[in-house]
Amino acid sequence: MTATRHAAEHEPVARVLPMLTVPHLDREFDYLVSTDQSDDAQPGVRVRVRFHGRLVDAFVLERRSDTDHVGQLRWLDKVVSAERVLTHDVRRLADAVAARYAGTRADVLRLAVPPRHANVEKKPPPQLEALEAPPADGIDTSGWSSYTGGPQFIAALGDGRAARAVWQALPGESWPQRLVECAAVTVNAGRGVLMVVPDQRDVDRLHAAALAEVEQSRVVALSAGLGPAERYRRWLSVLRGDARLVIGTRSAVFAPVAELGLVLLWDDGDDSLAEPRAPYPHAREVAMLRAHQVRCAALIGGFARTAEAQALVRSGWAHDLAASRQTLRARAPRVVALEDSAYAQERDPAARTARLPSVALDAARTALAAGSPVLVQVPRRGYVPALACGRCRAIARCRHCTGPMSLPGRDAPHVECRWCGREELAPRCARCGSDAVRAVVVGARRTAEELGRAFPGKPVITSGGDSVVDSVPHRPAVVVSTPGVEPAADGGYGAALLLDGWALLGRQDLRAAEDTLRRWMAAAALVRSRAEGGLVVVVAESAIPTVQALVRWDPIGHAQAELDSREEVGLPPAVHIAAVDGTPAAVAALLDAAELPQAGERIGPADLPVGARRPPGVAAELPVSRMLVRVPREGGLAMAAALRKATAIQSARHDQDPVRVQIDPLHIG
Repeated sequence: MTATRHAAEHEPVARVLPMLTVPHLDREFDYLVSTDQSDDAQPGVRVRVRFHGRLVDAFVLERRSDTDHVGQLRWLDKVVSAERVLTHDVRRLADAVAARYAGTRADVLRLAVPPRHANVEKKPPPQLEALEAPPADGIDTSGWSSYTGGPQFIAALGDGRAARAVWQALPGESWPQRLVECAAVTVNAGRGVLMVVPDQRDVDRLHAAALAEVEQSRVVALSAGLGPAERYRRWLSVLRGDARLVIGTRSAVFAPVAELGLVLLWDDGDDSLAEPRAPYPHAREVAMLRAHQVRCAALIGGFARTAEAQALVRSGWAHDLAASRQTLRARAPRVVALEDSAYAQERDPAARTARLPSVALDAARTALAAGSPVLVQVPRRGYVPALACGRCRAIARCRHCTGPMSLPGRDAPHVECRWCGREELAPRCARCGSDAVRAVVVGARRTAEELGRAFPGKPVITSGGDSVVDSVPHRPAVVVSTPGVEPAADGGYGAALLLDGWALLGRQDLRAAEDTLRRWMAAAALVRSRAEGGLVVVVAESAIPTVQALVRWDPIGHAQAELDSREEVGLPPAVHIAAVDGTPAAVAALLDAAELPQAGERIGPADLPVGARRPPGVAAELPVSRMLVRVPREGGLAMAAALRKATAIQSARHDQDPVRVQIDPLHIG
């Protein structure tokens, strides 16, 4: 026999947000709270409610004494936990992110609040053994004196002021140490700090640097690789106020840091900071929204600079933290550019073997003779990751999925597709019928093999793919690496060779030039200064503006020019663009239902960009296209609101296929 329930004496109504995936149900619902649930059913806790005959997860948003609902209210089915996992600040942030990216709050909260682990939640986080306290004379922040405005920024953090800056790190800079100094000053001032970086290697570097400056029990590293239980345990330590310094990858930007005083973001141009799940927010934008909402300090740092970061400086929201040209010249390596056409004039057999001009080869030989390692950056991993017909030069494509064909190894008996993995024992050109193939792009493993022949007796180390090397000792060695996983070298590299620049610059992508300069500068920053003999050789045409920016070491000028050019042609961040993907009929219906701003401009339809995934829920046999909607920067929120409302209407009608909406996607087409 079911026991009779009695409503709570005070505020018997709980307003909850069910975690539903359908856009038209992204709203609050009222439920009755029983007497025995009242103490635990507080704002921010997880509950279970019955919705349309099934139990669903939900969050309590508030307790009320009245309701707007007409009719009999249902009871809360269960209070899952009394832990208030949804804080007021994170809830406000989730609302703002959903509004900015035309998404649902439930999707944002899935990114912000990790799944519950009951056993972890029932016991308090164990206290870690504390390291020695910082020295009595405080944190050494003298490294910031190399930057104009650096000491003033540190002083503002110590005073608890909301200083915001874009930091241009010098070549050879120990960026983890500089960021940790900012964090330590803020923590010592009694405020919390959130540090967001692209990948696990960066998390590990920052965490190691932080333990030398901040008490160990106050530092937490969050990343997906921890496993659900350990990640939740650490996340709870942040929620409960035990940890004051949080270091993590993109999802850590939502961490419930108490009394947040500083948000730090490193290398905001890295693609991994863009969330691949709906509503597809970028960690940089979420971090800036958060800094704006709680009025705390913010710092975006990197060796290069994105147009989005430069737009923050131009708008006055942030100021520059950059070194003088004199300081930069003293710290930067010498950079020279050599064109690919120089290969044909080479008389050095080793240069032909290694696909390097003699100047680059001589630079490598000099560095190796001096006892220093040499870095060689190759755009692609693998052996020969791209093939073409040996007769007509048409790109070799898979017969099943049209993906690019590659050669997995030197002695491989077959070529294989990089998309579907199918093997082809007897490839034949679809255009001319030839069975001959040639390399279009040479990968890291093939390059390492060639360099081994060019530098006999010298060890060749490869970093990339599943075999990433974190650091190399100060001894003669050739280090071949793909972009983003270059090992640090003790004392710096003697030289760096940046190969196949055309493979990066020639991509049909809005951010090709910006991303290429970012990858080049990250590698070149590991090389010793010009005064110490450091040399960077980039194999690319010297007249290209991106190459010139590297030669001059001028990422700010390149970002300014990039921003200016995007303003001229109407591309983000000068404007806001929404990419609407789906079947042609569904996309047209959505845009017809949307009350877009008057200044909104429709562009398309067009095919999905190469590599873009189909919208979830659309049958594989149906055609999919993309429409773009462009509005001036001030119309971004209005456009997002219109698309969000139209998506909800279409979802409620159930008469169209699903449509994916992405605001300011990284890759437009």
